[in-house]
Amino acid sequence: MRVAVGSTNPVKVRAVEEVLREFYPEIEVFGVEVSSKVSAQPLGIEETVRGAVNRARAALNHGELGVGIEAGLVEVPFAITGYMDVQFCAISDGEVITLGAGSGFEYPPSVIRQVLRGREVGEVMEELSGITNIGRKGGAIGFLSKGKLSRKELTKQAVLMAMLPRINREVYEI
Repeated sequence: MRVAVGSTNPVKVRAVEEVLREFYPEIEVFGVEVSSKVSAQPLGIEETVRGAVNRARAALNHGELGVGIEAGLVEVPFAITGYMDVQFCAISDGEVITLGAGSGFEYPPSVIRQVLRGREVGEVMEELSGITNIGRKGGAIGFLSKGKLSRKELTKQAVLMAMLPRINREVYEI
């Protein structure tokens, strides 16, 4: 089975491969450059999920499964900043799209203030952490958790959650 990930970010591609290989031992996973058709820094659950779905649908043109992953800032009551970063995964086989999310976390208030003024999280986090290309490495979560959780592991959570309906088709009625 050929699985196309709607991103060329090696962290995302490896995360998808590691999760899907557990269910489909004979797979080829590769990244393709596609557009999310949402803003570079998605705000809100609707825009973030739409970005993941758009990536999955576009990636499907290159494989038997298309996978889209998108992280965005979602408003959350009682959060220090009012927002949490949540990563969503969409998997499409051309008939059914299944969705999953990873655990959410807050950025420091200074990061959120800059993002709400129009900057991207990755750019701000690179300045804060001093890590170039942070999104292609351990990610902001790796820095903020002091290495306890990497971006790949966070991404794997979202991918696994999107797989639940696919590995339990009878109870999800798909």
